[in-house]
Amino acid sequence: MPDIISHRAVHRRRPGRWILVALIFFGLGWWLGTTQTIRKQITSDGKNVEISKVLNVYGKTRSPAVDFDEYWDVWRKVKEKYVGQPVADVTLFYGSIEGMVRGLGDPYSAYFPPSKAEEFARELSGEFEGIGIEIGMRKDQLIVVAPIGGSPAEKAGIKPQDAILEIDHQDTFGLSLSEAVSKIKGPKGTTVTLTILSNGEKEPRDLLIQRAAITIPSVAWKKYDGGIAYIRISYFNPTTSQEFDAVNREIKRVLDRPRGIILDLRSNPGGVLDQSVAVASAWLENKVIVREQSADKNLRDIMATGSHPYVGVPTIILVDEGSASAAEIVAGSLQDYQAAQLVGKKTFGKGSVQDVEPLPDGSALKLTIAKWLTPKSREIDGKGIEPDVMIEKMFVQRTYKLTSSTSDFIDAGLEKALDILQK
Repeated sequence: MPDIISHRAVHRRRPGRWILVALIFFGLGWWLGTTQTIRKQITSDGKNVEISKVLNVYGKTRSPAVDFDEYWDVWRKVKEKYVGQPVADVTLFYGSIEGMVRGLGDPYSAYFPPSKAEEFARELSGEFEGIGIEIGMRKDQLIVVAPIGGSPAEKAGIKPQDAILEIDHQDTFGLSLSEAVSKIKGPKGTTVTLTILSNGEKEPRDLLIQRAAITIPSVAWKKYDGGIAYIRISYFNPTTSQEFDAVNREIKRVLDRPRGIILDLRSNPGGVLDQSVAVASAWLENKVIVREQSADKNLRDIMATGSHPYVGVPTIILVDEGSASAAEIVAGSLQDYQAAQLVGKKTFGKGSVQDVEPLPDGSALKLTIAKWLTPKSREIDGKGIEPDVMIEKMFVQRTYKLTSSTSDFIDAGLEKALDILQK
């Protein structure tokens, strides 16, 4: 997510409705009985954690494979010896859970204490303040997946695959994604300095960026000559499929049935799983859109849904190194069935599925629970998807002969897509 970096990876539930989903699950007998029992055991008023009760619960539930005496010994020493007294029990409690999840070594799994969980819910629904970038990890290096269109990050010149070396002049080495996100985001009007190293450059540069209220654009379209419809999807948020359906109705009104479609997924960092399935389904009927592989290696096929207005319509999908997660689901599925031709650069390679589970005290756990594969069982995590037609430079600067000081950029990817479809 912009600023949250891979927090926007692929989520199984509709983020805007995660609290509702939690309430539904709370209605299940076994789950309800278990969580309510634990909740009563560890809270004083149904809301606030009482650490003495936590000690009792954990004392009764120790794993035979782990000696928790050491954990509580460290707890006591921190409480007794740490110079910055008094130490808040609840802060230590939530911090220890955050550290436990971080111990998985998975950049996309995270635990959110109640104060952060509410903020995370707003961000999942597309409402947040920051600079508007999706960040990820590659070989322990913090990198930009993609800036959000029109965001302060994009206006500052940040590009996909830029390495973030420092945040406010503090080295990012060893930072988790959640720590990096918390340092980058902040109230609108405030600033953050990122030290960036771009591909092909030898020297890093500092960018002072002012944070703003970010509204994530989702779907837009434009008509081109020859009956070509250009559709841009910037992010798969909870309303993308509704916006996509509205665009499809408008295209039908203007073009009836387009002669060709250009689907632009460049710098689209992904988002909500079911939204990507709904979009891909426009081209695929009675087909598998994506396959989920769980920890036990079982595969679950997710089928096409809804209407399928573009089955058989010649389609080009524009992709680049900033196309990730849900965007790769769409690109990979249409490429597997040869329903579309991919033009651009190799995609990012984000092939894992995260599940968000609200917990009784208002905290939340975001956990990687599966990998996803293309319909033909291609595994793209860490590999990306190779386009059918490679474009080395997506945007080429053009200088006018009459006034050498005046220049603009040619969208080489778009021009190639139009050339293919208009032949």
